[in-house]
Amino acid sequence: MAKSDIEIAREARLLPIEQIAAGLGIPADKLYRYGPTKAKLDLGYIAGLKDRPDGRLILVTAMTPTPAGEGKTTTTVGLGDGLNRIGAKTMIALREPSLGPCFGLKGGAAGGGYAQVVPMEDINLHFTGDFHAIAAANNLLAALIDNHIYWGNEIGIDTRRVTWRRVVDMNDRALRQIVSSLGGVANGYPREDGFDIVVASEVMAIFCLATDLEDLTARLGRIVIGYTAERRPVRASELMAAGPMTALLRDALMPNLVQTLENSPAFVHGGPFANIAHGCNSVIATRAALKLADYVVTEAGFGADLGAEKFFDIKCRKAGLAPDVAVVVATIRALKMHGGVAKEELGRENVGAVQAGLSNLGRHIGNVRAYGVPVVVGINRFTGDSAAESEAVMAFCRELGVDCFLNNHWAEGGAGIEAMARRVAELADSGQARFQPIYEDELPLFEKVQKVARTIYGAEDIAADAAVMKRFAQLEADGFGHFPVCIAKTQYSFSTDAAAKGAPTGHIVPIREVRLSAGAEFVVVICGEIMTMPGLPRVPAANAIFVNGKGQIEGLF
Repeated sequence: MAKSDIEIAREARLLPIEQIAAGLGIPADKLYRYGPTKAKLDLGYIAGLKDRPDGRLILVTAMTPTPAGEGKTTTTVGLGDGLNRIGAKTMIALREPSLGPCFGLKGGAAGGGYAQVVPMEDINLHFTGDFHAIAAANNLLAALIDNHIYWGNEIGIDTRRVTWRRVVDMNDRALRQIVSSLGGVANGYPREDGFDIVVASEVMAIFCLATDLEDLTARLGRIVIGYTAERRPVRASELMAAGPMTALLRDALMPNLVQTLENSPAFVHGGPFANIAHGCNSVIATRAALKLADYVVTEAGFGADLGAEKFFDIKCRKAGLAPDVAVVVATIRALKMHGGVAKEELGRENVGAVQAGLSNLGRHIGNVRAYGVPVVVGINRFTGDSAAESEAVMAFCRELGVDCFLNNHWAEGGAGIEAMARRVAELADSGQARFQPIYEDELPLFEKVQKVARTIYGAEDIAADAAVMKRFAQLEADGFGHFPVCIAKTQYSFSTDAAAKGAPTGHIVPIREVRLSAGAEFVVVICGEIMTMPGLPRVPAANAIFVNGKGQIEGLF
């Protein structure tokens, strides 16, 4: 019987975190230890790295996700280990998992098999408390808003137009829409309110885009919390909120240093939603990794149409990053599902279905190339994959002029991905990348959405009613027209119909709502039904999680 991820992680021989840091040239006194195998890195030390040259930046993205799983994080970790095995000094930069999915449906997000970051129980649960700090900062602002209204509302906030919501790091559908301040005069003025999950908070997005504490404070102050009756935006700075929020986030802003099963160094820091936000780890962690290593492997949430697009058009644009190469992760199982095979039938060889599903992979390859970034395809191997099915993918990639590798890092760790690691390093060093976002800052907001929909989603056009168009016009009039757009739609299709597999074309992308993230400096464009507070499934993963007689956590994987 195959070992579970958690059993594999417990057998790992972890090095003291000081030893991992020493391999990067980091002095022990620049670490803030959280036990023997994890630590935060001092922000002052990071600031002192600014004059060092940057390493090569490698993005791991994927084809459109399916219930069969693609293994993007597993590939990111495996590739980092593989690069270190061939002598390329490499760091990994990942997002922190949210408690909601851990106890809900998806499970943890620390990789899998023999390609994991550890200690996996800590990383998947409370870790170093970053998400709790972000929730506290978010909810402090909510409390200050209601307190200001209670004590006379000098600013004139229209209680019907308060846009700031509270957050909790758990899937709890009962909190999506609530009425707050019930119980009489002493408790304030009743109003409609609601909760989002922590990863959907604008504070999380700001946290992951801030370059230092000063920038964090400035961004927090620019948050628009609502409007006056005259529709004037009200900012957090008017409530004197930025200072105390930064105080809560000061320690959290230091990146978390951990290691892989093979003792490769990894920053695991931040974790914004890949729908409502940009879905990438923190800029601070990525920039620090580029100063400390020759190669940095990072990932973006969901498939390339959502994750890579936001990584390129938001994170790279805002942080001045220029990726050198991208890996698109594919699986035979996911290709079959995009070719029309039900999940229950994935164990049977079906070359025809693989070939039918390759349109999805081809679209993602073309999309990454549209940004001027070289592409490699990595097939995350499953035991049921046949040689004929794998060869169908290889042949397809050869026709496109793309290198494709069959990787076995889940079972073999870095040794199972060495061939791809060598090619990725070669491409990263080649200077072939000519990265540029697909739209300019000056383009009107509507046309930015249109550009993404047509270029990345294969859509014929977008659709917006009069209210949405009025909102775009108001945002541009208020000075936010130069912001990039963050499009929130289903991750399961290039269209807004989750059931539309493969690579649909000619569809219309309807815009349902437009939200401003003034501190994060992007405009969220919601297309279709997107939940910012997920619910638990009928049988949540939490049902199988417990502490055994040895005090160990069971059931996370």
